[in-house]
Amino acid sequence: MQRNKAFFIGLAWLSFVLGSCMPAVPGPGSTPAPRTLNIMTHDSFDASTSLIEAFEQSHNVRLNILKSGDSGAALNKAILSKDVPLADVFYGVDNAFLSRALGSGIFDAYDAPALATIPSAFQLDPQHRALPVDYGDVCLNYDKAYFASHNLSLPLSLDDLTQPEYRGLLVVEDPATSSPGLAFLLATVAHFGDPGFLDFWRALRANGVAVVDGWETA
Repeated sequence: MQRNKAFFIGLAWLSFVLGSCMPAVPGPGSTPAPRTLNIMTHDSFDASTSLIEAFEQSHNVRLNILKSGDSGAALNKAILSKDVPLADVFYGVDNAFLSRALGSGIFDAYDAPALATIPSAFQLDPQHRALPVDYGDVCLNYDKAYFASHNLSLPLSLDDLTQPEYRGLLVVEDPATSSPGLAFLLATVAHFGDPGFLDFWRALRANGVAVVDGWETA
């Protein structure tokens, strides 16, 4: 496999296989030394210590986790460094950023055995450069205690977010750097249409929406 490409095996929503690290060559009769597998991912990556240790023991590797910002920022970093890759594996790209990831040419195709158990609806790349591992909704989180103490009802629609009673209460992620941020933006385009979504965002801005780089900050 090519060492000048990244190797993507898992992700929060979709994962991508690129190129693997070279195995160590053991001496006669000796046990191979563990390889180091560098994994670039987003800042919210939080695999348990026990899971990481089990993977390391099963595959005779040592994982080096490189948290590189929110998913969009991490992907940009991987693309910009593709000629001298910083990692063997990238984990954490979703369908919102999939076209950018595939178009960059940093992934190798891989017919993973797990594909046999994954519904075809989730296999968005026929060349199998992306391996889906999970899916979920993009939604707004809220502080139950705050709404209860202020006797404030929850917003029930996107339009409600522009109402005066919710002024200054909404924070969203920048769609340029955050996959949840981009997914939310696309949801507003789907709901309001183009150019109607622009009017919605102007109303959000007038109502004090905060836009931050990524999930952790939000």
